[in-house]
Amino acid sequence: MSLKERITEDMKGAMRAKDGERLATIRLLMAAIKQKEVDERIELDDAMVVAVIDRMVKQRKDSVAAFVQGGRQDLADKEAAEIKVLDVYLPQRMGADEIAAEVKAIVAELGAKGPGDMGKVMGAAKARLGGKADMGAVNAAVKAALAGA
Repeated sequence: MSLKERITEDMKGAMRAKDGERLATIRLLMAAIKQKEVDERIELDDAMVVAVIDRMVKQRKDSVAAFVQGGRQDLADKEAAEIKVLDVYLPQRMGADEIAAEVKAIVAELGAKGPGDMGKVMGAAKARLGGKADMGAVNAAVKAALAGA
């Protein structure tokens, strides 16, 4: 069963269970997937669906920070609940130690030295770690590895 099919089945389950908040979040996700398919005229595979979910989670994390700063805890809680629903569909994330080890291997493979090679290393890291790791953490690991190189 593909990830998209699993999301559709979960949407049906949320309808049956009358779980309105979960259903609303899953519908938003399905709409984002459908929009991407229509815009690019392609059928999304699991990796592309994970990229859509990643983008939605990042948007919600940014919203939570903005709402907390603005004193709107009620809206921040709503966004945090949506993040929990979306996280179910993301693959298991790599830990900080695993990310650092992968980044060091990429830096060694590319022979990167100094902050000038940041783009080259990030491109390779995104190709290898995309969907498996939080790219913000990867960025920080790359900066640390290149600073020490």
